[in-house]
Amino acid sequence: MTEIPPSQTATAEAPAPDATAVPTTSVEPTRTQATVTPAESDPPAPQPGATPTVPHATPAAAPTQAHEKSPSDDTSDADEKDRDDEPQNALTSKFTKAEWDALRAFRATLPTVFADAFPDRPDAGTTAITMWGVTIDPAHPAKDARVSVVLMKFLRARNLSPTEAKDMLISTLRWRESFGVDAALREDFPQDVFGGLGHVYGKDREGRPVTYNLYGANKDLDAVFGDVQRFLRWRVAFMERSIALLDFETVDQMVQIHDYEGVSMSSRTTNSKNAAAEASSIFQGHYPEFLSRKFFINVPTFLTWIFWLFKPLLSSATLAKMSVVGSGPRAIGAALGPVIEEGELPRRYGGSAEGF
Repeated sequence: MTEIPPSQTATAEAPAPDATAVPTTSVEPTRTQATVTPAESDPPAPQPGATPTVPHATPAAAPTQAHEKSPSDDTSDADEKDRDDEPQNALTSKFTKAEWDALRAFRATLPTVFADAFPDRPDAGTTAITMWGVTIDPAHPAKDARVSVVLMKFLRARNLSPTEAKDMLISTLRWRESFGVDAALREDFPQDVFGGLGHVYGKDREGRPVTYNLYGANKDLDAVFGDVQRFLRWRVAFMERSIALLDFETVDQMVQIHDYEGVSMSSRTTNSKNAAAEASSIFQGHYPEFLSRKFFINVPTFLTWIFWLFKPLLSSATLAKMSVVGSGPRAIGAALGPVIEEGELPRRYGGSAEGF
């Protein structure tokens, strides 16, 4: 019950094994210091009857040239002033100059983005929308630092290309409307089917929420995957509720733990594989840069080789976030301990918390 490996771009959900279910350096102009070399001795006094010796004049040191401001200096100063004038938070303060440049270009396209995403709405290009609890006003996107954090996710997922980030955001807005994300959040899913499959419990050492996906929690695969679209609505709603715990001021990512205890070869049904494939496509395309770390635990041997099979397809950024851990509380606790404090980690995973 996991999402199958997506493409090489690091996105919201890094791929799971196919189972069921620079900083900018500011260079200032260097002032050239003129070096005046003193005469080694005074010129000798003229001797009587001798032709006076006229000392050679030591060339005067060239005056130090003052740095003349170029248009690029003015632009840099203006950019810095713009940043100082708009609201900042702990996350935007970490943006690099390249990221700020891309963000300004991206923000300028928002009226077009909204108009393209909702072509049937005449005022779409001037109407604010709310996504992940953040209201994005296309006319004034710089008024809320959280908007900058959300938009940066799309830019980072597309290598800071405003054009590609624009396409991704348009696609996401269209998908959210057609899928019915708000309706999925209101849907009442049966607890006996989905209640044990996903949990949000505790935080990591940086304050990020930790989500748990338990793929073997319900052995009745027909109940879970019999209606693939219902499973996807539940899975998206679970993701949205997890995101609701992010403030986009100090925290904008989460830690995911995927537990495969109880998963067997028989768990891989046609419906479960279809659901996993579609879920991966959704998270890859519409939930960018929400993953801080991802741990696969209690992974059966027959699934481990699948992970390594797909490893060459993954980007280094994605692989850096992923870890395949062994089984049992001791092994799991040793792997998760550097990321999650013992008191935030359930006992079943080597911590001291009561858990779920």
